Amino acid sequence: MKAMILSAGRGERMRPLTDKLPKPLLEVHNKALIVWHLENLAKAGFKEIVINIAHLGYKIPEFLGDGSRWGVSISYSDEQESGALESGGGIVKALPLLGNETFLVVNGDVFCDYTFDATFELKEGDLAHLILVKNPEHNPKGDFGFKEGRVYKEEKKYYTFSGIGYYSAELFSHLKVEKFSFVPLVKLAIEEKKISAELFSGKWHDIGTPQRLEYINKRDN
Repeated sequence: MKAMILSAGRGERMRPLTDKLPKPLLEVHNKALIVWHLENLAKAGFKEIVINIAHLGYKIPEFLGDGSRWGVSISYSDEQESGALESGGGIVKALPLLGNETFLVVNGDVFCDYTFDATFELKEGDLAHLILVKNPEHNPKGDFGFKEGRVYKEEKKYYTFSGIGYYSAELFSHLKVEKFSFVPLVKLAIEEKKISAELFSGKWHDIGTPQRLEYINKRDN
């Protein structure tokens, strides 16, 4: 299985830190966020990783190279000319690199100890499997209803999408390359009962603001 790290966003809420660095290169415990992902993906058996780049994107391949330092091969999906295509457009543009099989996508600006699974298989008929977490302070209402391993549009209990998911290429294959969020696409698949999920209770932080980054760096690793 291949993995994609979403790394093209401008990181407006992280300014001024992101005026000089793309958000995935910001450091948690003296290590770039994206390096934490690369190490964990390599440990889990992933060999081929796609990274999309836009804002100050050239700095990411300058920093990471071809991935050989981590025992992986990195391909870059370049959005610098068009500007960041958001989550949906970024994945669609990267499909030629990701191929036709199920692939993993993880946001480049989350810090977690989730154990990635290079052998994960979607259930027959499913288009995605989302990793959900308990609602943090900055997202108290959550994103998706969840019950017995499935995601629902409406449910008594809502959880937050972690930014980690396994996806069928079929979910994106009919779409053209343009700027769009994949959230409406996922919601449509939820209505069609084609999205499974699991609740992750380990370490997870959305590094969305300088204050959150400072908080995490003050905590024990």
